[in-house]
Amino acid sequence: MILRPDTLALTAVLALLTSLGPLSTDMYLPSLPAIGQYFGRNIADVQLTLSAFLFGFAAGQVFYGPLADRHGRRPVLLAGLVLFILATIACAFAPTLDVLTTARFAQALGASGPIVLARSIVRDLYAMERAGRELARMGTIMGLVPAIAPILGGLLEVAFGWRASFLATVLFALALLVVVATALPETLKHRAPEAVSMRRILTIFRDIARNEGYRGYVMISACTYGGLFAFISGSSFVLQGIYGLDPRAYGFAFAAAVVGYIAGTIIAQGVVNRRGIEGTIHLGVWLLAVGGLAMLGAMLFGPGHIAEALVPIVIYMVGVGLTFPQSQAGAMTLNAERAGAASSLLGLCQMSFAAAAGILLGLALGASAWPLGAAIALLGCAALLVFVVTRGARNAALAASRAGDQARLAAARSR
Repeated sequence: MILRPDTLALTAVLALLTSLGPLSTDMYLPSLPAIGQYFGRNIADVQLTLSAFLFGFAAGQVFYGPLADRHGRRPVLLAGLVLFILATIACAFAPTLDVLTTARFAQALGASGPIVLARSIVRDLYAMERAGRELARMGTIMGLVPAIAPILGGLLEVAFGWRASFLATVLFALALLVVVATALPETLKHRAPEAVSMRRILTIFRDIARNEGYRGYVMISACTYGGLFAFISGSSFVLQGIYGLDPRAYGFAFAAAVVGYIAGTIIAQGVVNRRGIEGTIHLGVWLLAVGGLAMLGAMLFGPGHIAEALVPIVIYMVGVGLTFPQSQAGAMTLNAERAGAASSLLGLCQMSFAAAAGILLGLALGASAWPLGAAIALLGCAALLVFVVTRGARNAALAASRAGDQARLAAARSR
């Protein structure tokens, strides 16, 4: 069976490719305190396994897009999946925390390929609001993975210990590798003529980044993901260490937050048809700011109940579901001829930013929950501010891109 455009099967496979990153993180979140105890290391040291993953995720995205623009989506995607599987096996059998951290970096190098190429395939096949709707559909399906992963991770931690979550991830990735190898067609129609080199990659990135509208979408995406990653990296320590949840209860609490994200992506699929990419992001960034500020206020002045963390983060996550896929679609729409490179640069920026935020949060976390609320509030408000400041540039760039798409379509019909 070959996967075809505009089918649920293709959407599901692309969504699962983008889920490798969240799966690699969320499955082992309930085990982070246990990993620290196993190796005798502190919170900041264990949190580096998360930040190392993001740095690897960012570094890998530098190369996958340009390579895929030159050599095609399929071979580069398969290479990334193989690297991911081998590195995840290394994580499962790591003898020290330092080895685990290094293996996590390599694991991220592999995982970054599928997410870059899934976005590139969407831009190969769809344009404008259709691309935004497809990314939102993918987000709905992908959201099921981080909803289930921490619950499963908590059960595996209690039953078998922290290594089991990595072994389960290996099985998932192997199944995905088989599907991609046997059913996913090549979607790149015109390959880039230039050979891939670091100098050429930097030149392409410079040309893409000159577009002010693209920079606006990237900054919105980075702030949105930064707040999401702040919750990912800090929630296990805060919800278990401060609010007293056990690993299984933490898994369900994290899943409740992910339900907010899924709800946001479902809402986005309807809103983007009526209000477009910009209108959908507008609604989303307001929810990011409101959710973040509500969390900070509740953690500073609340009674210490778990609801003061969960209710605001659900609001924030609805905003993520509205904002994140559409900001990515906007950035990709502006670079139809360099979709792979544009996806790479987007991922590089958002992952590097989130990794830095995670390191700072790890240093700030201690006996109080409020640093987590402060980080999410700051980044949610930053996303709103960037949206307002760069609105004119984004609208102008979208109009120019729409005109370019129409001109290319007209030229193709006239041949």
